Amino acid sequence: MKAFLISEYAHPSKIRLTHDAPEPVRTPGSEELLIDVHSAGLNFFDILQCQGKYQTQPPRPFVLGAEFAGTVAAAPPGSPYKPGDRVFGSAQGSHAERVVANPVDVLPLPDTLSFDQGAGLFITYPTSYEALVGRAKLQPGEWLLVLAAAGGVGMAAAQVGKALGARVIACASPSKLDVARTMGGADFVVDYSKDGWQKEVLKITGGRGVDVAYDPVGRIKDALKCVVWGGRALVVGFAGGEIEKLPLNLVLLRNVSIIGIYWGSYKQNNPKRVNEVWAELLALLASGRLKPVVYSGNYTLETLSQGLQDIENRKTWGKAVVRVREPVVRGKL
Repeated sequence: MKAFLISEYAHPSKIRLTHDAPEPVRTPGSEELLIDVHSAGLNFFDILQCQGKYQTQPPRPFVLGAEFAGTVAAAPPGSPYKPGDRVFGSAQGSHAERVVANPVDVLPLPDTLSFDQGAGLFITYPTSYEALVGRAKLQPGEWLLVLAAAGGVGMAAAQVGKALGARVIACASPSKLDVARTMGGADFVVDYSKDGWQKEVLKITGGRGVDVAYDPVGRIKDALKCVVWGGRALVVGFAGGEIEKLPLNLVLLRNVSIIGIYWGSYKQNNPKRVNEVWAELLALLASGRLKPVVYSGNYTLETLSQGLQDIENRKTWGKAVVRVREPVVRGKL
């Protein structure tokens, strides 16, 4: 089996595809599903995990990858799924031709979505949805600032914000501003590579500032300069590479709430909320108000390493995915 197997910790540029990786095997008597992976999501944390730097590290050797979309290859008796069902979900080892998944981490893939779109759903969209709805309590008409708005979670946040009725300002690098506007649906775009970009945000909001700032890169300190007094700032991640140190006097003086969101902890700590979030998200996806955006990089398992490097070097937009199997084109009868 082809798989991106991690035997020794290394940068993704140093790791090569394994062509004879062991086949994943369902635990006898369990409810586990065997999945034929059609597409798999690429995430920034994959870069950390293959180097031994992520907060969740499986014992080596392990197969990289956490998000997939594909078809059920095998299911136990009594399972709600049957072979051939289109599904998406999360399982360690998704960067391979097959993966074993716990059914609680698997959902039916809506007919309106492709495998590529489904491969980027399971982590990015609930993270952004719960951040804005469950944590920041974003309200219709409020101003939402999204940093790194052309990336996977950023674009999801911009789309969710628009679906909730917020006015969205997307921050991105110059080459990605058009993507953030046209594909993310932002009302305004700002080049945050410029010094003093916060002044442009203040100008857009009539000098008021934004109600909520969404930060997946580690630039909360910068964003606080344009957050309204009493606003909320969401700490979503540190894709910029460093964990930010925030002067708390800024938090105090602006009366700002700093709010963390780690979706990966919800299954253990608040499983009821996981089900609620997915019910609400799937309804939005079915309505067409949310449309997952897939980067046009066309990565395969053979070029997966390049895909991760492109994420690291900020060359991608939307959700970067690996095409494991080519889609079957059905002829018309």
